[in-house]
Amino acid sequence: MQEYMAEDGSQATIETTTVRAEVLDDTDPTHLRRVAELRATGVEVLDTLAAQRASLRSLTPAPGELELTETPRWIHYPWRRTVVRLLGPLGFRRLRLDRNRNKITTAEQEQLSQLRIGIVGLSVGSAIAHAIALEGTAGYLRLADFDDLDLSNLNRLSATILDLGVNKAVLAQRRIAEIDPYVRVEAWACGVGEHTIDAFLDGLDLVIEECDSFDVKVLIRDRARRRGIPVVMETSDRGLIDVERYDLDPGRPLFHGLLGDIDSASVAGLSVREKIPFGLRILEGSALSSRMAASVLDVGTALSTWPQLGGDVLLGGASVAAAVRRFGLGEPLPSGRVRIDIGDHLDQLREPHLPQDSTSSAADHTVRTDALDVRFLYDTCTATAAVAFAATRAPSGGNAQPWIIDVNTTGLTLRIDETRSSTVDIEHRGSFVALGAALHNARIAAAHRNILGATEVSGDGTATTARIAFATGTDQQLAAQLPGMLNRVTHRGAPDTDPTSTNLTDLTDLAACLSTETHRIHLIEDRDTIDRLAETISATDRIRFLTDHLHREMIAELRWPDSNDLDTGIEVTSLGTPAAELAVLELLRRPDVMTHLNQWNTGQALRSETTSRLTSSNAIAVVTQTGTSAGDYIRGGALAEEFWIHTQSLGYSVHPMTPLPLYATAEHQLRHLSTDRIDELMALWNELKTLTATTANNPATLILRIFRTTTPAPTSRRRTPHH
Repeated sequence: MQEYMAEDGSQATIETTTVRAEVLDDTDPTHLRRVAELRATGVEVLDTLAAQRASLRSLTPAPGELELTETPRWIHYPWRRTVVRLLGPLGFRRLRLDRNRNKITTAEQEQLSQLRIGIVGLSVGSAIAHAIALEGTAGYLRLADFDDLDLSNLNRLSATILDLGVNKAVLAQRRIAEIDPYVRVEAWACGVGEHTIDAFLDGLDLVIEECDSFDVKVLIRDRARRRGIPVVMETSDRGLIDVERYDLDPGRPLFHGLLGDIDSASVAGLSVREKIPFGLRILEGSALSSRMAASVLDVGTALSTWPQLGGDVLLGGASVAAAVRRFGLGEPLPSGRVRIDIGDHLDQLREPHLPQDSTSSAADHTVRTDALDVRFLYDTCTATAAVAFAATRAPSGGNAQPWIIDVNTTGLTLRIDETRSSTVDIEHRGSFVALGAALHNARIAAAHRNILGATEVSGDGTATTARIAFATGTDQQLAAQLPGMLNRVTHRGAPDTDPTSTNLTDLTDLAACLSTETHRIHLIEDRDTIDRLAETISATDRIRFLTDHLHREMIAELRWPDSNDLDTGIEVTSLGTPAAELAVLELLRRPDVMTHLNQWNTGQALRSETTSRLTSSNAIAVVTQTGTSAGDYIRGGALAEEFWIHTQSLGYSVHPMTPLPLYATAEHQLRHLSTDRIDELMALWNELKTLTATTANNPATLILRIFRTTTPAPTSRRRTPHH
């Protein structure tokens, strides 16, 4: 029993009960004596503390020291004559609510645990209280209902015949205590009325109204409006959920004005049939389900009251629990109403859409290796056209092919196409590397067709060009690279050999042979360094996924089989991902999914594929250069392409890696990449430079992953060159 001061100044005595479960501290001598006394009476004892602790320790991320060392509790449930040993409040909450993440984050869970919610009417309200308790989205519940459980309630209340005669509010309180004994629950077995409504509303953040009495419905809204407390109602017909935000709009009319100017006195003492007109106005009779509408006409004659189904009540619990989450987290929840009509949705059952892209079938993802007969196309070209064709076979970031190729009888000129750049292509450095690869390919073809003249790189910045003059001439070493150049492919798959079982002397010799005074190839074979590189590069990949503009650019590079543009970009069939796992791409391509991961600072799984690819490589080749001019990157790209061609001819597969900060040479360029994660990106940039032995004046041109596999890789498609 508690004394409250009513709004009119009178004293009101309220019959309430606090949480009926008795919580006993495992280290308090008085409490331990109480446990011993209970044991002596023959109560059932349930002790699974060891299993609970094991489950707590297994969580990811690992729980804190306080959660692991917290004093356990004994919980006495007198209505069950049972004592249960549980983790303390912190560990219990962490373990019980762990499966809420990330639909409810840890921070959101803490925020929601501060909510104080009142529920009036514990028929439909019992499902709501249960759902809120299950999700842990309130720290305090005040439940009011004067009625006791009747056999007629068991079509919609989650109770049993053993609960008959128990007050509904007390019954809900007990049920919640058996879910979470640490949640504060107050049961008002007297319900609420004119003299107690103010005490009931005192200190609440939100009221959920589910009672049958129209005068109480009006009373609750009237007094909640005065206090600026929002009211939520669910009607169990066609899933109608109703929200009145008196906290945002204190002048809002009750029931959205559907009943006009009404007060509780005008509807007090109405019979069931007299309530019907008011109920129809609130529920909007024209929107009732046909079965409910027909039933209303039978109320008072063939039916004692309006019908309710257990499934509808459970749906209401879920709907209101969702509204509570939105309210508690400050998410959009305006005044108004919506019908979550399960029947209507079931009428819309349709065959699922069978996509023709990444999730269609394994057959759609067979690696294409013979769609393009590159050598045939080359051989059918005229000499000058063959040089241009060879240039187009060069690799480029995202297969963007960022070049413009001009060819005539006097020579071939290459320049970058600035429209095919991206954020990662800092100062177009990646584009110039691609231009260098195209230049090397063109020189091979020119040597093979005996029209190789002088090569010149000239200009500055984006105006830099690379030109091959056509004249009678050749270079046997270049011409010999033609088959390797035409067969060169990017292999994004996984190796099928042990990366430590291969002797890399041939690669080491090749790197030394091709390196020059200004451009070098550094081969990384040390497993520890490769593992650290994998961690660093995969961490930059995660930032790329989680940064909106970078993610959109990255996904825009991908091409599905039904794409209208297959001449550029990376076909998903070339990613080396098993067909059964390609459906994950549907998640990775969604900006909203990445937004959540970014907000939660999670998404470590985004690193896994890059990590596994790099750690399973035989070696990592780092092409470096002296200088940062466009010409330096062009010459570095030519060296990288030559090394790639020879490496593949030795039986290795090659996969270029472009870590997010690869082409950054100054800190301000990192901010251009991702302002939100600049500190993390800065640390990764410095680590990358350390591992690759590069500096601002001696940067990396390209990083190549090298491995062995017998699985073929597809030939990338190319745009037709400009002439």
